[in-house]
Amino acid sequence: MAEDKPRLARLTGIITYLQSGGIITARQIADKYDISIRTVYRDIRTLEQSGIPIISEEGKGYSLMEGYKLPPVMFSEEEALALIMAEQLIAKNKDQSLVAQYQNAIIKIKSVLRLSQKTQIELLEQRIQVRNNSENEKSSDLLISIQSAIANFQLMEMEYCSLDNVLSSRKLEPFAVYTTNGNWVMIAFCRLRKDFRAFRLDRIQSLQALPEHFEPHKISLEEYLESCREKYSPSPDIPLS
Repeated sequence: MAEDKPRLARLTGIITYLQSGGIITARQIADKYDISIRTVYRDIRTLEQSGIPIISEEGKGYSLMEGYKLPPVMFSEEEALALIMAEQLIAKNKDQSLVAQYQNAIIKIKSVLRLSQKTQIELLEQRIQVRNNSENEKSSDLLISIQSAIANFQLMEMEYCSLDNVLSSRKLEPFAVYTTNGNWVMIAFCRLRKDFRAFRLDRIQSLQALPEHFEPHKISLEEYLESCREKYSPSPDIPLS
């Protein structure tokens, strides 16, 4: 049980969890560390009394004051090895923007690892091989910009070539992305069709973010997928545009 773990380790973990961004609810913290809501309140109060600038929003949850950063955290051996395995997997992904940004991030991550961990990682990098996408084919370079548009509710304009080789221009409200067989697919509300559609990134001819922002969609990804299962059963995905 997490209650038996040293409290200091749990408090440090909660700070790291809050630093990951967004508003974290007491229930999320309780579930993550297998503790009671009452213990969460006590831990938050202890952190606040220790000078950690935690913002409490009634009815919503907790977050760290904007701009507050902790020193780099030390990774456990298992966490460090998982990150390196992820590096090998992502390197084979077909979206170049994802590969490039993860490589930049992993360089920073490696810089805070202990010497013993770096030695282990150097050995593992020579012993791990991911063979899917053996030709290292890159079929898109749009994933990171789409993620940014999703996070900022930013309208995008796209030139798209369908699987039937029909060209079209569309304005989209990006909603989500998922991957299948190494290729990425964007789910977006298409203003041309006035409905959600799925678009393969490797079929996009051009894509740019526009200054206009849109209202967040009143549906979660899970709810969207469930509606697709009901409508297009047994396939959970709507036909690609």
